[in-house]
Amino acid sequence: MTMPRPSALHIYPVKALAGTALDELTVEPWGPAGDRRWMLTAPDGNQLTQREHPRLALACAEPLPGITSAQGAGEGGVRVAAPGREPLEVAVPPRGADTVVVQLFGRKVEAVPAAADASAWFSEYLRTPAQLVHMDAPEHRRQIGAFARPGETVSFADGFPLLLTALSSLDALNSLIAQGDHADEGPLPMSRFRPNIVIEGTAPWAEDDWRRVRIGEVVFRVVKPCGRCVVTTTDQATAERGKEPLRTLARHRRFGDQLVFGQNLIPERTGRVRSGDSFEVLDQ
Repeated sequence: MTMPRPSALHIYPVKALAGTALDELTVEPWGPAGDRRWMLTAPDGNQLTQREHPRLALACAEPLPGITSAQGAGEGGVRVAAPGREPLEVAVPPRGADTVVVQLFGRKVEAVPAAADASAWFSEYLRTPAQLVHMDAPEHRRQIGAFARPGETVSFADGFPLLLTALSSLDALNSLIAQGDHADEGPLPMSRFRPNIVIEGTAPWAEDDWRRVRIGEVVFRVVKPCGRCVVTTTDQATAERGKEPLRTLARHRRFGDQLVFGQNLIPERTGRVRSGDSFEVLDQ
């Protein structure tokens, strides 16, 4: 068996859009640098995701370190693209800009609206009013649930700073799908699960037993399995929906009231994680 190591790394600059593969992640307390610092909302401030708008899977965002507002914000902007739309470069809003209150699964978060042309771009693509907002101070968002320690924060990710998945577990899941009623939907690619870190060289489902791991320079707490939703049934290349993997997860990977795949991580310190770095399980 191959020695365990990270084989793929991803960030998702705009929540719900397609991600960007990287060779290296800079891990900040609230997650990888540039990951889910932007989000789309409806006029009432509630998040817009692939749950309601599967076509967001076909849109993509890549970080642009040199694109900032005229007043500067110390961080790069993003370039967004989607079928039928001209790409658009979006600058980070200026420091000190007025914030608005948005809601992420019922929790209120302060964010800064992007320039009007960015919100218009997404509204036209989705054919519904949408606003693009930026999280300028992720240290102000607290963790969701009882798994965080005092002061730990997260970006616009659903609940935790990073998501880890394992290639061997995906292979095992695809084998189970092949034996089920919707075998024609498999095998599924890892993109269905939108991880930040993909590990290769482990036994299937070994991640269920991990409590602390070291990947590259960073030690992470493995806090809980990731409960999966309808987004995983969305083909990230076509935006079409099927039954898998939720049908198979319901039969084989039900933990309490959740269907799970992957593990949520909280970093214990900052640092870098590179593709091919060393990997070690510290506590089980």
